[in-house]
Amino acid sequence: MRRGASGAASRSPGARPCTHAGRSAALPAVMAPAALTAALLGGGLLLAAWRWLRAAARPGAGAGASMRGKTVIITGANSGLGRAAATELLRMQARVIMGCRDRARAERAAREIRAELGEREAAEGGGELVVRELDLASLRSVRAFCHRVLQEEPRLDVLINNAGIFQCPYMKTEDGFEMQFGVNHLGHFLLTNLLLGLLKNSAPSRIVVVSSKLYKYGEINFEDLNSEISYNKSFCYSRSKLANILFARELARRLEGTGVTVNSLHPGIVRTNLGRHVNIPLLAKPLFNLVSWAFFKTPLEGAQTSIYLASSPDVEGVSGKYFGDCKEEELLPKAMDDLVARKLWDISEVMVGLLK
Repeated sequence: MRRGASGAASRSPGARPCTHAGRSAALPAVMAPAALTAALLGGGLLLAAWRWLRAAARPGAGAGASMRGKTVIITGANSGLGRAAATELLRMQARVIMGCRDRARAERAAREIRAELGEREAAEGGGELVVRELDLASLRSVRAFCHRVLQEEPRLDVLINNAGIFQCPYMKTEDGFEMQFGVNHLGHFLLTNLLLGLLKNSAPSRIVVVSSKLYKYGEINFEDLNSEISYNKSFCYSRSKLANILFARELARRLEGTGVTVNSLHPGIVRTNLGRHVNIPLLAKPLFNLVSWAFFKTPLEGAQTSIYLASSPDVEGVSGKYFGDCKEEELLPKAMDDLVARKLWDISEVMVGLLK
């Protein structure tokens, strides 16, 4: 056979082409899906292991503590952080009053909590779970709730202001307040003030205010507290959370020497239904669910700081501080502005009808 200058054998027009190159090119195409699957499985196993180790490394905030004989009110206790806190404080033998807007959902949550703990464990431990209707978007409901508490409860050891609404479209409460500011700040402001007498009579007692790291993006605009000039749902949420911290700071100052302590906290990023008003594109939901499962806290993990501030002897007498992951944290200067805190207090008193 005659060879060309390149040394390659000449091929007749009908000869079959060599297929080695085609097979080599096909291998990556076959291997790519397998490699991707292996990577996803490996990544999933690593994330699962990381989550398990993180949960195992975090001790229970109330480990070893007893709340026997103590009464705790938790707002928004039928789901998320509030439900997790209610479950653990009941486990610690507290009498837990669940203040919830939807009574049917709260009763269902209470049944599930009792089933989770076991009726015998809850009863023998001395704990009790009580459901009371409380709509923080209605000052009338807040007053009715507090009236019943003051009529029925001889003492109140802990108040956890936990309920909240997150980045909802613009809407107003029953009393005409912007919803996020009305529920997250004003509703709790009135609730706390109406229960202060009972808390003082039960001293030493504690008030726990659940805020958020997002307070950093909020500003207290006294010219438009009701967001009637402009509304941005993200900024308004942040403003309400900044108001929570300023409220806790001013309240702690006013309660010095009474035996009632007040502290605020952020729970971190938690997987709860708080973000129900946040729209996530359909195609992005699987990725978001994976990321939230891997990196967001569970409600129980997020509730640890609330439980810690409600029950731990480590913070007995500690007041006016801000916590995260059961440790004190620094605040930005705007969250420590006492002049703004006092002005916000004075205006809030008028808005909720404590002062005419």
